[in-house]
Amino acid sequence: MTVIADPRAFLTGLFDAAVSAAQAEHTIVANLPDRPKGRTIVVGAGKGSAQMARAFEKSWDGPLEGVVVTRYGFGVPCERIEIIEAAHPVPDSAGLNATTRLFEAVSNLTKDDLVVALISGGGSALLPAPPEGMSLDDEIEVNKALLASGAPISAMNTVRKHLSTIKGGRLAAAAFPAKVVTLVISDIPGDNPALVASGPTVPDDASLEDALEIVRQYNFALPAAALRHLCLDAARAPKSGDPRFSRNEVRVIASAAVSLEAAAAEARRNGIDAVILSDAIEGEAREVAHVHSALAREVLTRNRPFTAPVVILSGGETTVTVRGRGKGGRNTEFLLSFAVDIAATRGIWALAADTDGIDGSEDNAGAFADGSTTARLAMHGTDARNLLGENDAWTAFDALGDLFRPGPTGTNVNDFRAIYVS
Repeated sequence: MTVIADPRAFLTGLFDAAVSAAQAEHTIVANLPDRPKGRTIVVGAGKGSAQMARAFEKSWDGPLEGVVVTRYGFGVPCERIEIIEAAHPVPDSAGLNATTRLFEAVSNLTKDDLVVALISGGGSALLPAPPEGMSLDDEIEVNKALLASGAPISAMNTVRKHLSTIKGGRLAAAAFPAKVVTLVISDIPGDNPALVASGPTVPDDASLEDALEIVRQYNFALPAAALRHLCLDAARAPKSGDPRFSRNEVRVIASAAVSLEAAAAEARRNGIDAVILSDAIEGEAREVAHVHSALAREVLTRNRPFTAPVVILSGGETTVTVRGRGKGGRNTEFLLSFAVDIAATRGIWALAADTDGIDGSEDNAGAFADGSTTARLAMHGTDARNLLGENDAWTAFDALGDLFRPGPTGTNVNDFRAIYVS
């Protein structure tokens, strides 16, 4: 039987394999569009868009120009594509200016021109574009309300695209009659490209009525200007059958499914079996943790439904309904809840992290947890359950030195969870 001497190093290796499989340098080359008769314009948004831009311009055999926006600190040097950095997860004026630059880049094009859109998760916040009657401050308040609500990303982005002049396919509509080819690194459970970054170049058929129902269901605390706009017919986003989109193409070039398979292969290379629960798990982070911890304990004590040693992998995007005043993201909240459940249990180690390198708004991607986590917190005079009640998982893992900080990864295929049962 294989014994892993350093479980944290082992789990880190699985994360690295997952991230490597989603890197643009590995996926762009296989998805290059045909060269156009006219100009090639590159636009993009997301936490992985700068790396996508660099990979694209290295691979493209011909002239090109363009502009993409990414999060502060996530930019990389490009020769022909301008990289703009802006705020995430709460928009700022730099993002507003970037939205203007993207519209300028796709203006006055012809049917012989090609627009290549490089889209990854995070683009919703990076492309603020408030409609008439709303201000940037209103859009900031919208984002804050959505992020604190506990709503799934699909619901949030359905609302966002009806409160924007760029999302919901509107950037592609502005590029007409040029052809638009969208290359997507998906951070959305189910990989619907229209929901990644709220689909600036990819429309879908979620309606204004759908958005209003989501607002009602989750009781979003939206500013008055946003609520007024959602009552206007002008809020309606273009539908997928709009003739302006008839020549366009959309390709999902990286996703959580591929990354989890890569992590599973890395585990097996190390002599440990691996199982993938799902690449599309959603729900409250602490509740999802209860299911994962119960499964891990069942394997440890009864060798079912899997035989130890084994790595249990899952992806998707959990949510956190913010009730306290602490710091943290959905992956650290998952882990703190998981740690409470497996307290004093020997033989279980876990890593949960966001594949873009940032969990929430801090500088960590996630953290490590095991059966000693809560006891070590108690030695620091801190109660794990109290911290969980305050949504303060970051403080817990920071106190223990257990935060996971790989830095910006250059991609984003959402949450990565790996649980090793020895």
